[in-house]
Amino acid sequence: MYSMQECCKMTGLNYDTLKYYCNEGLIPNVKRDKTNNYRVFDDNDINWIKSLICLKKCDFSLKEIKQYIELCLKGKESIAERKQMLANHRKEIENKISALNETLAFIDWKTDLYEKFESGELEYYSYLIKK
Repeated sequence: MYSMQECCKMTGLNYDTLKYYCNEGLIPNVKRDKTNNYRVFDDNDINWIKSLICLKKCDFSLKEIKQYIELCLKGKESIAERKQMLANHRKEIENKISALNETLAFIDWKTDLYEKFESGELEYYSYLIKK
């Protein structure tokens, strides 16, 4: 069993975030030690918390995470629904990646253009400065 501090070190969460997740019910079946009634975590909890962190990175809302947890707790029968939730977020992430790649291409093009202006390869122009 791991303490809150140990769990934080293992998952990279800060103490307040871990406590918040516990209080919001995002970590089901949290256990407490018998001596001080402190929260304690086992390896399954640690693995779930790492999954939870990934869901947050996928832009799952708290409501969606709670729905996902409910589905997980139903077991195998809810796999199709969970897969659909993940597929929906995958599509959103693919769209964001595409938009970011377009942004990077613009930055690369603009940087290359500025280098050509600086080297004299191209005569400087601007769409903002009237001639």
